[in-house]
Amino acid sequence: QVQLVESGGGLVQAGGSLRLSCAASGLTFVAYVMGWFRQAPGKEREFVAAVSGMTDYANSVKGRFTISRDNAKNTMYLQMNSVLPEDTGVYYCAAGWIGGARSDDYHYWGQGTQVTVSS
Repeated sequence: QVQLVESGGGLVQAGGSLRLSCAASGLTFVAYVMGWFRQAPGKEREFVAAVSGMTDYANSVKGRFTISRDNAKNTMYLQMNSVLPEDTGVYYCAAGWIGGARSDDYHYWGQGTQVTVSS
């Protein structure tokens, strides 16, 4: 059974930093593209970043967020720096064979972790 468990969310002031983690089990972690998505209240879920051997970022987070993975620990990270109020939302971890910026590219999803950025 595949499980993706996010952690590290919370309340942070604008301009601050936060580090999210996604612990994966039940899958061959190194074989999957791992991604982060987020969903703000009243909005659709949107792509944030993805990592395979390369990284990809949404324009809105480029230069502020860094995605990484530790294949030995089956864990993915999202370092969020210089956060903005518009970064507020539920952040989801996802795993897929192909990866990309579309939700449909991913097969497995975590339950999400709330990030709230205060102004």
